[in-house]
Amino acid sequence: MDGRELVRSMKVVGSVQGLRAVRSAWRQRRTDARELAPRGPERARVPGPVTGAESLPGGGTVRFARAELHVCVMVGGAVFWGWDGAEPLPSYALADVPPEPDPRAGLEPDKDGGWRVVSERVTVAISRNGGVEVRTPGGVVLRRELPPRWWEPVAGGPARWVQRTEVPADARFFGLGGRASGPRLRDGAYRLWNTDPGGGFGPGDDPLYVTMPVQLVVADAGTHLAFHDNSWDGRVTLREGEEGAGSGHDRPGTSELRMDGGPLRCWVVTGTPARVLHSWTALSGAPVPPPSWALGPQHARWGFGSAREVRRVVAGYRERGLPLSALHLDIDHYDAHQVFTVDRERFPDLPGLAEELRADGVRLVSIVDPAVKAERGNAVYESGRAVGQAGAFVRDGRGREVLGVVWPGECVYPDFTDPAVRAWWGALYEERLAQGFAGVWHDMNEPVSFAPFGDTTLPRSARHQLEGRGGDHREAHNVYGLTMARAGYEGLRRLRPDERPFLFSRSGWAGMQRYGGTWSGDVSTGWPGLRASLSLVLGLGLCGVPYSGPDVGGFDGNPTPELYLRWFQLGAYLPLFRTHAAIDAGRREPWEFGPEVLEHARAALGGRERLRPYFVTLAQLARLTGAPYARPVWWGSPEDRALRDCEDTFLLGDALLVAPVLERGTDRRAVRLPRGRWYDTATEKAYEGPGQVLLDAPLSRIPVLARAGAVIPIRGEDGRPELEVWAPAAGRSGGGLVVQDPGEGPRKAEAEAEAEVQVERYTSRLVNGEVRVERVTDEGAVEAEWPVRVRGR
Repeated sequence: MDGRELVRSMKVVGSVQGLRAVRSAWRQRRTDARELAPRGPERARVPGPVTGAESLPGGGTVRFARAELHVCVMVGGAVFWGWDGAEPLPSYALADVPPEPDPRAGLEPDKDGGWRVVSERVTVAISRNGGVEVRTPGGVVLRRELPPRWWEPVAGGPARWVQRTEVPADARFFGLGGRASGPRLRDGAYRLWNTDPGGGFGPGDDPLYVTMPVQLVVADAGTHLAFHDNSWDGRVTLREGEEGAGSGHDRPGTSELRMDGGPLRCWVVTGTPARVLHSWTALSGAPVPPPSWALGPQHARWGFGSAREVRRVVAGYRERGLPLSALHLDIDHYDAHQVFTVDRERFPDLPGLAEELRADGVRLVSIVDPAVKAERGNAVYESGRAVGQAGAFVRDGRGREVLGVVWPGECVYPDFTDPAVRAWWGALYEERLAQGFAGVWHDMNEPVSFAPFGDTTLPRSARHQLEGRGGDHREAHNVYGLTMARAGYEGLRRLRPDERPFLFSRSGWAGMQRYGGTWSGDVSTGWPGLRASLSLVLGLGLCGVPYSGPDVGGFDGNPTPELYLRWFQLGAYLPLFRTHAAIDAGRREPWEFGPEVLEHARAALGGRERLRPYFVTLAQLARLTGAPYARPVWWGSPEDRALRDCEDTFLLGDALLVAPVLERGTDRRAVRLPRGRWYDTATEKAYEGPGQVLLDAPLSRIPVLARAGAVIPIRGEDGRPELEVWAPAAGRSGGGLVVQDPGEGPRKAEAEAEAEVQVERYTSRLVNGEVRVERVTDEGAVEAEWPVRVRGR
């Protein structure tokens, strides 16, 4: 949602809200100037020469003249290292205690006075001056960390530091959270500070709402993920390498990470892309799958305005035979924009409306902002003041509540880094459930405080609990949305233990997938915004957050019918499929764009519903394996350099390749194929990869191809599940995985819940010219129980 540019422009300075924003911004600056001492003179430090080492299980400690490095290879192959006493815990990113050290690995002397740790999957070499290399078992260097450098204030305070890294010359960079310019990250600087960009954004805007120090690197030598576990403000500067021509030398790719403070500690996992994501989510937590209804089409708008308008929109879908799973209510349904309230005049019976819509198969989802109006008599504010000894809200160094300006006016902010505050906030969701809402969407949780200039967040000196350790907003800012998501998710689980929570959040950090997903935020209406939508989803998936999607049609402005339709067609193949718009951006119902767009949108909606069992499977597989639903086309062939540079197509699971139309006036487009046979799902014509083909992309559809041999669960014409099988090539076999929706039910321990999810494995092959599909069981192959539809013969 936006309108924030209004409060930032000089036009609103004369308004009451604008004056409050100006006063809040000046107050923030004065507070930081008073409570954050200037850094003053600094002393630079490097590790210096090695002086000794101690071997421990999985690795050991290497001592240098002016620093100390602890290195450990864990069971499973994950590598951890930390400087100057930095340990894996405490960490907001890790789901649990870290894995056990690999008992077979230990520190041993290396050449030139260095040390190394050798394990089955990876070798870590430490140079005599503090450099760290991660190598394959064959000795090929995947990542070379140069000796770090610290700058420590002479008068005391947090040290800032820089870590420079070299990667192979052919490597490509991905990740760093939600980046509009991705998914491949070109040369440039990327800030690590969750930010409301203050209006619609496009590919040139950075940073955005979800930043993470999670970097995925793909090269001929292999794929690896590096995570610097530090939530402070920072900046990553990337430069792709260049291979030498003829007898010339390669120039390695480089990554430079500069942090304003916090520990210097890093995790690295290596392997195939699938293995890397599996290892990463084993560390940071399994993605929580959404309820199956949240995998259907959803509709939102800032400005429904009344229960009558909600009924009109839902009736419009039903009268036109269009599927709809959920409808989202923005801040306009609140009483004076105050969280956990309802405008009784415009929504006189919200529980009744929710019950009425649910009977028609439509759930209501509520927005929830963290800012609480700082007004005596406000029930949420008063209850927050009673939490613990100091209350629930973020305070400054003098113990006073930090005030900002958001939609309700002057507001305070819950400190979600305090377990007691999370428990209090989670209990407040009982009001949302009592109103009939089936899920929540967190907004404005970077967090945001309106300002006509400067940083639109809390003072950096604001104090946080940080799980009892204590600290300020410099450390807490990037994890604010993550901890709010934790509070909401855990509250929903306690309140409705028999329902799978549905929650997605605009802001977050590494590990946010444990509590739900995210969405693009206020992406600009326009063709660049459409392209940015795909970049965000793919990049977030490679950071371990598989459930996300854009505001279909863009948040601000009015899309042309063609742009809206192409966005709608892309959204139908992304995990979160939701239309949304600003209060002044017009309606986004498909019928508002004319009869032709309506019919083509109907086809896209029908295709999404047809694939609903496949999306359920992908959601459960993401939880079990960490694999994102939407994947870059190089996912299964990272060694294919042409695929590494392909950014306008993606894989949906292993079975489908989707080629959205991202440019105006396009009716044909080039599509680069991974190796193997691929079928155009519209014409059933076969194409052989690797290579590039030119496919029709009429206004009625976008190109979608199916992998030969793929077995895909679909919803048949009668609404019952079927298996759609694409004929394998002669002499080859295929297959697929199917996970049926486990449904709702009492929540159990995660291990028990995983045991309840039955992954069915199917194979396909040609037998005497006929396609045979069998289910693989412990007792052997058996005939498929579901009806089978064969295509591509």
